[in-house]
Amino acid sequence: MYIEQNGVFCNVALMNFLSHYYFDKHTSNCYHVLGTVLPDLLKNADKHIILHPEKLHHGNNEVNSIITGWNKHLAVDRYFHSSVFFLTHSHELKKALLPAIEGSPVKPFFLGHIALELIIDNLLLTTGKISVDDFYAQLSGCKPGIIEEFLTFSGLADTSVFFKFYEGFKKSQYLHTYAETHQIAYALKRICMRVWKDPFTPEHEAQMNDVLGNYRDYLLDSFMDIFEEIEDKLNNL
Repeated sequence: MYIEQNGVFCNVALMNFLSHYYFDKHTSNCYHVLGTVLPDLLKNADKHIILHPEKLHHGNNEVNSIITGWNKHLAVDRYFHSSVFFLTHSHELKKALLPAIEGSPVKPFFLGHIALELIIDNLLLTTGKISVDDFYAQLSGCKPGIIEEFLTFSGLADTSVFFKFYEGFKKSQYLHTYAETHQIAYALKRICMRVWKDPFTPEHEAQMNDVLGNYRDYLLDSFMDIFEEIEDKLNNL
């Protein structure tokens, strides 16, 4: 996602890893699972990394599994971001958060977008639709050499920055915190800090927590509708 800041457009990686994992939670192919979250992992490692392996084909089936997962990620994003669900709820969240962030430099539409994605990940966890431990186990099953081969085959000359981030990502197991609703505001702040130096005051965060908690409860009974809608579209590709 691109955000304009002082005349410069910044590429900001979102963090809805678990929503992408949901669609392949039953697969035994760890490389496919990695591929479904790799576009966002790369953006988090270095926002300047831009790869387009979509139409590539490799002689190693494991590398091709990463490419297949990558394409699945792109399809899910395309269906999600064009859905009535996303357009409606990101807009409503933007409006609900406006009073809570008064005086903040953060763009409200950006906040509504990422808040919705984080709330959905929280709901997947807290309703038992996915297991974070299973997700990390899948990533741990992937051999670094295969990942390296995919990255270099896709045109990334220096993979060291990615692997430094990736190992820290797996070790910290940060996604466990998404099960804690009060951590959504903290996650929002961390993402916003990539664009704005001091995005929120403690008062902003406290008010955001209230808004996000209420909206999370509002979506509880209906949030799976979007996953069913996307799954139908994926099955009809």
